[in-house]
Amino acid sequence: MNATLKITEPDGKMWQVNLLPRAIYSVGRAKDNDIILNDRRVSRRHAQIVTEAEVVKLIDGHFENGQVQRSVNSVFVNGVLQLEKILEPGDVVTIGETKLEFEKRNLVSVAPIQKSEEKNLAAAPEFSTDNRSVSSNLNYNDQPLGQTQLLLSASEIIGNSSNLSVESAVATPSEIKELRRKAKILDLLYEMSKSLGTVFDLKEMFVKATDLVFRGTPAERVVALLAEESSDGTILSYSLYPIAVRAREARLEILSEKFSISRTITQKVMSEKVALLSQDATTDAQFSGAESIVSQGIRSTICAPLITESNVHGVIYADRFNPFASFSPEDLQLISAVAAQTAVTVETIKAHKRLAREEVARANYSRFMPEYVVKQLLENPDSIKLGGINQTITVLFADIRGFTAFSEREKPEKVVGLLNRYFSAMSEIIFAHGGTLDKYIGDGLMAIFGAPNATPKDAENAVRTAVAMQRRLNSLNRELEDEGFVPV
Repeated sequence: MNATLKITEPDGKMWQVNLLPRAIYSVGRAKDNDIILNDRRVSRRHAQIVTEAEVVKLIDGHFENGQVQRSVNSVFVNGVLQLEKILEPGDVVTIGETKLEFEKRNLVSVAPIQKSEEKNLAAAPEFSTDNRSVSSNLNYNDQPLGQTQLLLSASEIIGNSSNLSVESAVATPSEIKELRRKAKILDLLYEMSKSLGTVFDLKEMFVKATDLVFRGTPAERVVALLAEESSDGTILSYSLYPIAVRAREARLEILSEKFSISRTITQKVMSEKVALLSQDATTDAQFSGAESIVSQGIRSTICAPLITESNVHGVIYADRFNPFASFSPEDLQLISAVAAQTAVTVETIKAHKRLAREEVARANYSRFMPEYVVKQLLENPDSIKLGGINQTITVLFADIRGFTAFSEREKPEKVVGLLNRYFSAMSEIIFAHGGTLDKYIGDGLMAIFGAPNATPKDAENAVRTAVAMQRRLNSLNRELEDEGFVPV
């Protein structure tokens, strides 16, 4: 299934979301939704979209304590109120003032990579292409880490270079084999770079990354884990959550929900910024107490960090269940390369979402605050203390003389038009003198000087604002008269 939602926001901005099979998407205004709608009439958690193998279902509301909590403004499909609806191609969903057009096309399958003599790349069995939803039953353990390990450092992961010489006239058979293997890896990574260049959804991106791991290595399960972030964007390396859990075969997909992840391994990879290959864990005396590895029959595990120059965003965790097979150092290199390239895309997506949030915040703050205050809030949110502080400020009030009589005899549209012109002109003057617009009160407004930033000239700035407002009113009245309004 290849389904998309083409979204048109109230301001005309258009974008689209590619829907993955067997997934649940939350839709709403809150920033923790999968599909965030910048629409004042949309609830914080307005709806859910559930995708199955060939069906996409729209549900009005969200689930809380096992119960459906319906949205306030409802959901409409083709103009008809719907609580639940199986979407058909061409359906137009209306949520608030936002339109979501559903499209569904037949997906052209991509042929698997051609087999070659390179066993570590091509001899692995084909994997299932079903994209199942992320398991919420993923367990962790804290057993000690074994000693049979192969490690790659951060510099080797990000900037790994070949040690093959190009000076000799004739390449040896081993060099030819190594070059062929690396050419195959480069081919896979090039294909991945083309795919990830157009992806701005974390779930879809990790599906592509795990596909590549299955195609390039004999991994039987791949888990992508992302690190939680604090409100200021700091990575919390001790708190990981699954963004993708996939197995090579359907039967292993079901069993993988019972398999736990070694927290000892993931924490070592995150904290030390290394890629780790644990080989033949069941025969390693150091793993004798690690039940999550021994009891599951896992003989080999690879864990690679999602690392960039600036941060570690999570890990890709792959393991094998075949007791007679293991990963090779070449597998470690490939998975590390996939993780490094994926990490760059993760960082790009996070930056894109952060800029989008800042743009929404900037638009909201700019209605009431001068630009320098908005910039301070975005760059340093902690500068504004919860609960406020006591400080001396200057308050400016302004309203329109004779507005009551004017509003009684004029049409509502003309009254609103006058207020919009007046408030826009006066707000610009307030911001130009460092004031903060506190509120509109009918035909009046209230501005403050000295908050959030206090200066010795706050009172003077308020007076200068009042004078400038009076002067601007003279030119504004001439403009209003030309448009058929009475002077204010």
